[in-house]
Amino acid sequence: MVEEGLTLEYTPTWVVASLCTVIVAISLVAERLLHYTGKYLKKKNQKPLFQALQKIKEELMLLGFISLLLAVFQSRIEKLCISENTAKEWLPCKLTDASSSSSTTTHFQTLFTSFIPGRLLAEETTTPEEYCAEMGIRLWKHWEDSISKKENDPEEVLKTNFTQVQDHDFIRNRFLGFGKDSALSGWVHSFFKQFYGSVTKTDYLTMRLGFIMTHCRGNPQFNFHKYMIRTLEADFKKVVGISWYLWLFVVIFLVLDVAGRHAYFWISFIPFILLLAVGTKLEHVIIQLAHEVAEKHVAIAGDLVVQPSDNHFWFHRPRIVLLLIHFILFQNSFEIAFFFWIWVQYGFDSCMMGEIGYIIPRLVIGVFIQFICSYSTLPLYVIVTQMGSSYKKAIFEEHIHEGLVGWARMAKKNKGLRKASNGSSTTTTTTTTTPGSTTHASSQMNPKETTPMEIQMSEVSAMEEGNAGEIAAATLNDGHS
Repeated sequence: MVEEGLTLEYTPTWVVASLCTVIVAISLVAERLLHYTGKYLKKKNQKPLFQALQKIKEELMLLGFISLLLAVFQSRIEKLCISENTAKEWLPCKLTDASSSSSTTTHFQTLFTSFIPGRLLAEETTTPEEYCAEMGIRLWKHWEDSISKKENDPEEVLKTNFTQVQDHDFIRNRFLGFGKDSALSGWVHSFFKQFYGSVTKTDYLTMRLGFIMTHCRGNPQFNFHKYMIRTLEADFKKVVGISWYLWLFVVIFLVLDVAGRHAYFWISFIPFILLLAVGTKLEHVIIQLAHEVAEKHVAIAGDLVVQPSDNHFWFHRPRIVLLLIHFILFQNSFEIAFFFWIWVQYGFDSCMMGEIGYIIPRLVIGVFIQFICSYSTLPLYVIVTQMGSSYKKAIFEEHIHEGLVGWARMAKKNKGLRKASNGSSTTTTTTTTTPGSTTHASSQMNPKETTPMEIQMSEVSAMEEGNAGEIAAATLNDGHS
């Protein structure tokens, strides 16, 4: 009777009803809490955080589905059989009791559930990075304000200055000479520069001017700081999510967790090395911008202007940097979450925790990565990746972007209707007139196909990744009119 009492058939109904009531009540409270949190974020116009909350809701729904599958197939999973020799290999702890078959089954079950808390913690721990990076970028706001005051001063606008390139602070700090020795010293300087004063005021002013002169020549008072904040918020939506290749890494990570190999320790060096490589590359892009100007000019009429280009980035794709940062944050967060899960589940002295000599370096590396990525690498990424050949759609305010997209859709629809009507009218003219008059009708129809609407369509379609100068000028003229 004791064994039968453990099953649902022999459990009192009031126990089942009470347990379901408690579970449903907790679920409803959590759902309402998330709902009102989302309403509060929308009220405060915190759209990036609201979208991050929506992403967390999706992950919670996926977690519930995984839990449902585990509950449904638990009995079948327990009945899975493997050979005794296979069961003794690839274990996270050395087998002490070979006669115990439940130990293997228990670990097989925990293998499915072990990465679930790590997944959620990895999602949630990306938020502080975005917050700290945004706080670091906000420190540049007073530089932007000082530029605006200077540009609004009539006396400063009328001045025509000549800049000696070698005497400019940006060139003095970033240009390290010519030759192979300068190339090597440039990489060494970039490596150490990411740890202190990664972006100075002259760096910010020079890259800002280079971006505006390349993409927004018609709007010299463009607020570069607000644009960077918008791009950071847009990229944050992508960093919060988890792609399929990150799941693949989780599976590989769990497979390599074998006793005696200290996989946790060695894998912790992957984000550490990638973080240093990304920071060094971003700093070296600034040095390349300085070298281009110093090699071509001795003196310049006006301010020093750098030329943004995708050639400075890996494989000519600035977006690769975001993918690497995404991987770094996920892997480091997963490692920290997995460490605390083992601590809570099995205790600090568990064999799965590993030796103390490997635990301390792992924690130090994890904290170092979180700190450097938040206060140095992410701000560097936000400003340096603007030095590519194209700009991001965040260059427009959200309401302007939505208006342009709607305008483009309407223009495309009208263009299709106009072509359809032109085609039908041409067919009618061909069947009812002579060949000479048909040619005349067609010649009258052709000029109508090149309309201002098509020009507007070409401008809007180039908005995502295109010739920004033309669009910025067109948008500025429309705004003034």
